Amino acid sequence: MMKIKDRIRGYLPIVIDIETGGFNHKTDAMLEICAIVIGIDDQGIYYPKETQHFHVEPFKNANLELSALKFNGIDVDSPFRMAVSEKQALSDIFKAVSAEMKTEECTRAILVGHNAFFDLGFLYAASERSHLKNPFHQFSTIDTVSLSALYYGETVLAKAIRVANIEWDDAKAHSALYDTQKTAELFCQIFNAQSYS
Repeated sequence: MMKIKDRIRGYLPIVIDIETGGFNHKTDAMLEICAIVIGIDDQGIYYPKETQHFHVEPFKNANLELSALKFNGIDVDSPFRMAVSEKQALSDIFKAVSAEMKTEECTRAILVGHNAFFDLGFLYAASERSHLKNPFHQFSTIDTVSLSALYYGETVLAKAIRVANIEWDDAKAHSALYDTQKTAELFCQIFNAQSYS
């Protein structure tokens, strides 16, 4: 029976999506983050496991671009966001990831994302601001843009999802929770289609 550690060099795949207040991970706010652990069953089938999702308070003096807020539809001042600090959100995510790494005997977590390097930059910038040890590989990622280009001839998430015959709702897009769920489905479908021994 294959274990998750045997598939990707001892790495544990974690699907991450981050909604932000701009494109610069050093100056712009992280506003929402979702993380989904990927598991593997006794038949070697990959599936999404635990989900952690947080709305995040902008860090002190964080930049917020109006164009970014319009794009993702986030109202930073809404009390219904129930936002937490970067440190609390990442502490909870890192704790869960580290526990799963121990259970699965993995050496590192690897970020899976659509345009993964963008999310990795924000993840590391926030962990440095929060003085947290980050369990994710510093530069290696698994990018579903490349996987989708290879498998489906598409690089846009919504288009790749549709070609893959996965349900997609435009009205729910650009939410970290929804985009992470769909990216996880896409990743699992591609990995399950690819035989490996």
